[in-house]
Amino acid sequence: MGRSNRAARGSETADPTGAGGRTHAQGPLSRPVGSGLAELRPDRDRPAAWSLLVDGAPQSLVDLADPTHLGFEYQRRLGHLIDLVAAPGRPLTVLHLGGGALTLARYTAATRPRSRQQVAEIDTALTELVRTELPLERGWQIKVRGGDARSVLERTPEGTVDLVITDVFSGARTPAHCTTVEFTTLAARALAPGGWYAANIADGGALPFARSQVATLGAVFPELCLIADPAVLRGKRFGNLVLAAAHTPLPVSELTRRAASDPAHARVEHGRTLTDFAAGAAPATDATAAPSPEPPPGVFR
Repeated sequence: MGRSNRAARGSETADPTGAGGRTHAQGPLSRPVGSGLAELRPDRDRPAAWSLLVDGAPQSLVDLADPTHLGFEYQRRLGHLIDLVAAPGRPLTVLHLGGGALTLARYTAATRPRSRQQVAEIDTALTELVRTELPLERGWQIKVRGGDARSVLERTPEGTVDLVITDVFSGARTPAHCTTVEFTTLAARALAPGGWYAANIADGGALPFARSQVATLGAVFPELCLIADPAVLRGKRFGNLVLAAAHTPLPVSELTRRAASDPAHARVEHGRTLTDFAAGAAPATDATAAPSPEPPPGVFR
């Protein structure tokens, strides 16, 4: 899952071993923040890695020794989009609407040096916790905007962003005002020529929310695809789905290859199959939108 308007503030230093931030010897940490109870739990397999949870829902996994490590399936799928939106190593301008412990911002900074990134975060207490315990490396151009994701998007200058990533969750649900045609139109307005829009959402069962989101993005962008676990697409389990959209063709073949070779195999739906997937679903608007569904009990255990 993502988290509500997650954010970052740049320029703190992290030792490559993780010693500049919290160490496993210090043990787990729990602290109330604006959006609930935040927990940092040491990763069992990686000595400088931490999981961030809020009210028991996993939000991010950060390896202070290796910012290119993406431990969550949906983050690796978003990582593929970061890799493919421009030539390898080319600096990007990225707007992150939501960000957890800033895993994707760290990944972008490490794989595309000199990238300029902004992350919207409404929960300033969570931002402070991440800055203190999981600090960013000096020189990374990552800035916080302490406010609602949509408000930050509304203030983003037109045609200035290579990639907009929406990973906005309040609790374990995406707020309704960040799921609409109007919201997506604002994202499209912010994109530079050739830029992409990406969104992480969560759904299960018959996937009514995901189908509506495909229709919503399709009302704004002519090109789109969906990346998800086959079991989620078949309604067998609740999980994350990643949507990508653009005004120019997406590299569907390469995305398909990467998704298929991931340890957590995923399918890429596009074209006619994606049109059929969303058949009958209405785009969400500011007048009709609802938050994404509540996860079923026990899904995070």
